[in-house]
Amino acid sequence: MKKYLLIGLILFFTPSLFAQNEWLTFRGDRQLTASVSNKLPGNLKLLFSFPTGDDIKASPVVKNDVIYCGSTDGSFYAINFDGKLKWKYNAENAIEAPAIIIDDAVIFGILDGWLINLNADSGNLIWKYETDNQIIGSANWNEVDGQKVLAVGSYDYYLHGVDLTDGTNLWKYESDNFINGAPALWENNVVFGGCDGYLHVVDLETGEAIRKINIETYVASSPAIVDDFAYVGDYEGQFFCVNLEEGKIEWTYDNEEKNLPFISSAAVSKDKIVIGNEDRNLYCFDRKTGEKIWDKRLTNRINSSSVIADKKIVTATMDGMLFIHNLEDGSEVWKYEIGSQIVSSPALYKGKIIIGANDGRIYVFGE
Repeated sequence: MKKYLLIGLILFFTPSLFAQNEWLTFRGDRQLTASVSNKLPGNLKLLFSFPTGDDIKASPVVKNDVIYCGSTDGSFYAINFDGKLKWKYNAENAIEAPAIIIDDAVIFGILDGWLINLNADSGNLIWKYETDNQIIGSANWNEVDGQKVLAVGSYDYYLHGVDLTDGTNLWKYESDNFINGAPALWENNVVFGGCDGYLHVVDLETGEAIRKINIETYVASSPAIVDDFAYVGDYEGQFFCVNLEEGKIEWTYDNEEKNLPFISSAAVSKDKIVIGNEDRNLYCFDRKTGEKIWDKRLTNRINSSSVIADKKIVTATMDGMLFIHNLEDGSEVWKYEIGSQIVSSPALYKGKIIIGANDGRIYVFGE
């Protein structure tokens, strides 16, 4: 019986095996793999764009045909797929962090350090939780002994454990520098990289470190996790596969000629990893060996994090281009010029691509 249960759990956490009709985090799942088996239509076109009052740096999330995304204009928006506003919440400060949706709640951080929980249907405030500095990464969560525990990083150096029900603090885990990215779920732990140059593995129940793995240079992005392995890039252009169970680096990719940062997070399919770099290249690695399969030079720097849909990769660049490439060989399939910087990462939902841009608009592409 245990053998069959283990196989089921491995299948559940392995990306690209199942279709996904919702996009509840900025990487699509709590392991932050950004990879689904859904196919994108071949005749994509712009369906609509929705204007906000300032740059969109946050990445949208989607549930029940509603798009949720914050803006640096200080408002958080819920938008229907007819392009009309469902509701708007005034957060009173810029929002760069992607939201996460849990049941009927939508939760996001803002630049003055508040974590805000709203009712997803009405936009009414449920609770606010205060940290001591800005939040620019998404929260994550898991259920621990019947209690849903949120984990969110802040520039106050802490990873905060928060009770989803009432927003009370459960624990605080101190790192040695800013926390930029989102924590990824691994078993009953969360894993995050910090500006202190470590990959931290923290128990969601106790808030204590299981282990710290030395990466040496600070990590601005979020790790992606498959089985017992975390995949993450650093600010000096190295990309790592980290064995979380053993606490060691399994393999490293290092382009010594460039050494430009990985700001974006990786998308991980069953056998491949795709990630963009500040050197304008989109890289594809073999997941098991770290061997570079191909790279593709795009039109500008890549700070947005790519996503994988079946055998296609969706990537945005800092000059406002949105691309689709083949996963197998990196050949270009489709492109669209938005024309404004893009740091927001795309969401995939029912054959549609949803992404924000620095012209303050949320764009929706589909058939």
